Amino acid sequence: MSYQEYRPTSYNLLPVVVKNLLIINTILWLAETVFDEQLGFSINQNFGLYYPLSSLFSPYQYVSHLFLHGNFTHLLSNMFALWMFGTVLENYWGPKRFMIYYFATGLGAAFIHTLSTWFEVHQLSTLVENYSAAPNMMNFITLVKKNLMYITSDSLNDINNFISGWEINQNNQELISQSIVYANKLIEFKMNIPTVGASGAVFGLLLAFGMLFPNQVIYLYFAIPIKAKYFVALYGIFELWSGFSNNPGDNVAHFAHLGGMLLDFS
Repeated sequence: MSYQEYRPTSYNLLPVVVKNLLIINTILWLAETVFDEQLGFSINQNFGLYYPLSSLFSPYQYVSHLFLHGNFTHLLSNMFALWMFGTVLENYWGPKRFMIYYFATGLGAAFIHTLSTWFEVHQLSTLVENYSAAPNMMNFITLVKKNLMYITSDSLNDINNFISGWEINQNNQELISQSIVYANKLIEFKMNIPTVGASGAVFGLLLAFGMLFPNQVIYLYFAIPIKAKYFVALYGIFELWSGFSNNPGDNVAHFAHLGGMLLDFS
């Protein structure tokens, strides 16, 4: 059932589930900042969501990653959207249904993200297999450049030093064999990237708002009026385009966002 506009008979500016989600997410972001800087312990690295075949994966990460964020901008954008759309939905649905919906879409988004990561790992594994069949320095450099987003700065320094040494003697069989080892490590690097954020659940809220109140006006950038149904459609198209573009400098889980939209139980 859809409604043309939202006119509640009573309205709580900060309903209980939204309020507690805002508090928990903010506290954990502050804890990540303090613990990482003062103790060298990263909550995001330990409780973010890893690919299931990674040695760092644990099942609880499917829930824990929903409360973590990479930086203040990431936290602020998600929490603002949670408050903006979640407040309306919790007032409309009630706290129990809202909480079930929030976590159902968040977990669904994580599942979609896992599937998209499986596809990316499969593609990378094929590239590594092809390289291993005919290894040479130029192909190795090309392979590394295509997968820079998965490599940590320390590992990249090691690889660059390795390439510098290989340039001196490109026919050295020991170095060629070592390049295959490095190539296979790219798969490990990819699987060991943690995913954090409530974005999948938040995108689920966005779609639910757009479906329930399609003609409600949203002010984009606080200035441009646009109806919710058009905003949701355009945002979905943008995420789909971004996901398939696979920009090397883009570390956003676009298919997780789409997963939150697809798994709408409103």
